[in-house]
This record gives sequence, structure tokens and C-alpha cells, in this order.
Amino acid sequence: MINTLVVDDSAMVRDIIKDFLEGGGAFRIIGEAADGEEAVEKILSLNPDLVTLDIEMPRLNGLQVIERVMKETVVPIVVISSQDTAKTAYEATLRGALEFYSKDTFTASMTPAKRQDIYDTLKRISGIKIRKPEGSAGPVMGKAPEKRGVSAVVIGASTGGPKALSRFFSLLPGSFPVPVAVVQHNSSGFDKGFAQWLDTYTSLEVKLADEGERLSPGRVYIARTDLHLALRGQAAPSFTCFDGEPENNQKPAVDVLFRTAAETLGESVISVVLTGMGCDGAAGTKKIREMGGITLAQDETTSLIYGMPKAAAETGCVDMVLPLDKIPEELDSLVRGT
Repeated sequence: MINTLVVDDSAMVRDIIKDFLEGGGAFRIIGEAADGEEAVEKILSLNPDLVTLDIEMPRLNGLQVIERVMKETVVPIVVISSQDTAKTAYEATLRGALEFYSKDTFTASMTPAKRQDIYDTLKRISGIKIRKPEGSAGPVMGKAPEKRGVSAVVIGASTGGPKALSRFFSLLPGSFPVPVAVVQHNSSGFDKGFAQWLDTYTSLEVKLADEGERLSPGRVYIARTDLHLALRGQAAPSFTCFDGEPENNQKPAVDVLFRTAAETLGESVISVVLTGMGCDGAAGTKKIREMGGITLAQDETTSLIYGMPKAAAETGCVDMVLPLDKIPEELDSLVRGT
């Protein structure tokens, strides 16, 4: 059983979350907390396997709770908060939260598929052995590929992705000359908030990708929640956003973006796989290599979860494995041919 602490200042919300977790048989609620101070006390005394945490609470807010707890111990924390705190939820990932969901998700209208997806994600998160990634440690693995014309960069990330992406884009030059498309696994519904939040870390324009939109330099395109993001049209590449079947239990899936980017852009695309659970992006990485593109992946030392980058590297189709802080510099060099 997964020992879980539920933290929210609303008794009704706590009951909804408890019912959701206990309904599947894998979670055991070992405690509740109605404010931030009580949350810190119970996390440290009960040592739960998982904590669900609200943001707006009396005495200490969720961000303060995470900061206090992470100074003392390491515990998987999932934020469950309202849509109007979307930017704050992403700030929580910088402090150590692993995932977040909107409270609006946990309603009677939740589909069985969505319920199972969230339930399985929470089970996986509870089993994560968290370690604090090191900023720029670790050697570069692999040999720099041959320079060629580059028309776009595609990036995939999951757990730990918001923190990694905020760091990545803060280091990528504002003059970066080609468009960037990002699939960040996000079932929370906070996609608009994510784009707005990430936009504060770069002088590039960050926006949600729109159906039929053509790729434009100086822009970062974010995949929408629950829709795959794909590229089409070799003469004038554009995005299509569609509600297909999940791939690797994900929608949006990194493999969809990578695969269609390879088919559309051929050797002129660069892919990057960042931190995350699972293997999404591995098959897409292989496809990009087969079509002549360049493939990069984050190294184990700087990844919060070395799942997706490891799966990509194990295909044997990754050109370079790099510490997070070295990826923007390498990308800029590859794109500019320097």
C-alpha cells in the first residue's frame, strides 16, 4: 500500500481526493492536514510515500511547505490546486513538486481513461527515488555531429520537465534563429499557464501551438493538454493538433512530434529528450536518426528522472548525451554551424 498524506484547507476537497485514491485499492490515507504548518509537521512525522498538496492555504502556502520539507527530507509531492494558481503550480516544480493537477479534474465528469491515467501516474510517482540533480556535472558523451542546415528543434520532457525547461530556455540565446516545439507531458490542464510561465524565462515568444500554424523563428510552441502535436507539409511545415489514441500512455506524446518532424523535416531537425519517466521519445529519436536528423539527450547526472533520456540513449541513436546546462550552447552551435 502507498501511504499518502492529503493536504488541503477544504474538508470537501480532501474527501474528494481521498475517495479518488482509495477507490483503486493501492493507496492508504495515513493522515490529513488543513494548513501549511500542520502539513510540514505531519510530513516529517508520518514519512508518507506520497503527499498531495494544495497551494493556497492558511499559515503556510504550498510553496513554503515544499521549501520547508525539502530542507529536511525528500518526499514525492503532487500539487492539486485551482486553475488560477497555474503559474504558482509550476513554481512549485522548481522547489521540488513532481506533478500537479487542477482540482477541476477530480469531478464526476472525469472519464475512466483519465481516472486510470492519473491513478497510474500517482502510483509511479510514489515509487520514485528522488535525488537532487547536479546542475552542470558530468562529461559530454558522444561526438558532435556534422553541421548542416537546421530548420527546427523538437523537445520532449516529462517528470522534472518544467524545471529543466525553465533552466534550458534561460540559457538559450534570445537570438536563437529557428523555431522550437515542445511536448511536456501535462495532464493537468495547465497548458496555457505553462506557456505563460515559461515565457518569463526567455526573450523568445512562448505560446501554445495552434492548428495549421506555420513554424516561425523566434517562437517556442507548446503542445496542448490532451492533444497530440504533429508536423506536416514539407514545403511549408505547419502544426496539426489532434485527439488520437495515446502513445506510450501519453497524449500529447513526444514520439508523435518526433516522428512527424522526422518525416516532414528530414535531416534539418534536431531532437532533445529531457528528464522524465518512461520511454516516450525513444522511438521518435530513432526515427529522426534514420531520417538524417541530429539527436541529443540529457545526461543522468542532471536529470531528475533518468527514464526517457535513458530509453532514448539505449536505442543507440543519440548523437550526444549532455548535461542540461550544456545543451543550449550545443544547440546554438549546431544551428549556427559554428
